[in-house]
Amino acid sequence: MYYIFQDWEANKGNLKGRMVMVLFRLARPASINKFFRILWLPYLAFYKIFVEWFLCIELPHWTQVGKGFYLGHGHALVVNGCSIIGENCFFRHSTTIGNIRRDDGSYTGSPIIGNNVELGSNVCIIGEIKIGNNVRIGAGSVVVKDIPDNAIAVGNPARVIKTIAPATHQTQPEPALLASLS
Repeated sequence: MYYIFQDWEANKGNLKGRMVMVLFRLARPASINKFFRILWLPYLAFYKIFVEWFLCIELPHWTQVGKGFYLGHGHALVVNGCSIIGENCFFRHSTTIGNIRRDDGSYTGSPIIGNNVELGSNVCIIGEIKIGNNVRIGAGSVVVKDIPDNAIAVGNPARVIKTIAPATHQTQPEPALLASLS
């Protein structure tokens, strides 16, 4: 039961975030093997229609998402299913996490995002990018290169503007951390 509600506390006061993350965690077993995928098929259809079409959040059930994920506003969030997201991350609306289609039709790898990462709204992280732990990325930033641990990055293309002291384990990211960077 804990598995299903592992994001509950992180989304305190955020009914939409709580609902989407419970639905995501319920869909996740379908990625274990073909048997579960077939068994979960009716639920996966519901998940896709409700979460993707009605709530406009693309968070495929096979995406690896660590516990304590906070979904701020959630509208227009697009996450490539091959992305990996660490623990205690905070994503705001209109964020895109994806890969790049090459000229030959193949695709790059997807981003790997560390623990305690906070993204402002309209952040775009594309390609085989590694985002370190305890990173903050300002609103509207386009990340096309790796970001090291304990950094604040902003801009298009995003660049590190400040190194911060390593954070201790966060249970709930502060909702207004990037207000001064926007």
